[in-house]
Amino acid sequence: MSRCTKAILYKDNLKYNLEQIRKYVEPETKICVAVKADGYGHNAILTAQLANEVGNIDYFAVATVDEAIELRDAGIKNHIILLSLSIPKEFHDLFEYEITPLVFGKDYIELLSQAADNYFKGDDKKFSVHLAVDTGMGRIGCYSNEAAEQAKLINSSNHLELSGMITHFCVSDSLEEKNQEFTKIQYEDFCKAVESVKAAGINPGICSCGASAALLNNCDMHFDMVRPGIITYGYYPDEITKEYLTSAHKDFNIKPVLALETQVVAIRHFPKGKTISYGRTYECPEDTDIAILPIGYADGLLRRFSPGLEVTINGKKYPVRGRICMDQCMVDIGKDNKDVKVFDKVIVFGPKESGALTTADDLAKLGNTISYEVLTSLTKRIKRIIQ
Repeated sequence: MSRCTKAILYKDNLKYNLEQIRKYVEPETKICVAVKADGYGHNAILTAQLANEVGNIDYFAVATVDEAIELRDAGIKNHIILLSLSIPKEFHDLFEYEITPLVFGKDYIELLSQAADNYFKGDDKKFSVHLAVDTGMGRIGCYSNEAAEQAKLINSSNHLELSGMITHFCVSDSLEEKNQEFTKIQYEDFCKAVESVKAAGINPGICSCGASAALLNNCDMHFDMVRPGIITYGYYPDEITKEYLTSAHKDFNIKPVLALETQVVAIRHFPKGKTISYGRTYECPEDTDIAILPIGYADGLLRRFSPGLEVTINGKKYPVRGRICMDQCMVDIGKDNKDVKVFDKVIVFGPKESGALTTADDLAKLGNTISYEVLTSLTKRIKRIIQ
């Protein structure tokens, strides 16, 4: 690997975050670490391995069957939950690699049941599934008043077995009163679904509704298992910030894990009036020097981050000028700057120990998005280096 544009993964920070999560929840509460989207761009296998070093991590969550198979091929033996629906041609792999799918709907459950009958023919093995309940996300899941009947359908199958129930909150990361109230409504609706399954004489298995935000801010909603995602990788979920948690007397510290870095490959003198990049959107107001960086939107440095993006070079911030290109961007370092030389390291964002003065949250604000998108947008051509 010779390219200078790369992502450095701070292994100790990732392990620290996992330890903080384990300490924050009750010892009997199970933890399902979200490692979908290659661990939010951080390397799913590394995350899973470190989680097992920390210990008491019961499940991992993925979004695709291929993501689950990658974990299995790397020797990960924990339970794996598939958070998105699989399609019939993937059913064989669910059984083969022992991936726990979310299910809902009579037709879907019957289709999976038939596939299980074919796969486990002549065997009395039961295959675990989790029933998805839609309490307000408006995505996948049955309604709470359908849960008992669908649980019965699962357990009437020859080879399927209900081992859990799951829902997802849509506004638990907001502090607005109406959104906190809606989260309570979702939680109560999920409780009704769980109770209806119990009333039908069926064990609902491991019940789960809290991702990062509810894990931190709604401790009464942890149920049997929590599902930390973004906090695993060192970022707080939207309005549930470190400052808010401190004000609410909740002690929870995490550290960003990933640093995105590159190098200065050229420094050019630009006279007053010269324009920069596509569209000529930036005109130099005075003579200056421009550093050329080999990183662009094909790497995940989104075009909309400029104007506004500042990178760190030798402990100082410098602004990106003009539009970010597919493979390059330009940084104003000021005229005759002795502090910046060709081939100096440039840090786009990262934890403090990387030397960064900017985080993924800062970039997210520039792009009117969230840290999740910033991190998962980093493309495969950026090599991940474990440090």
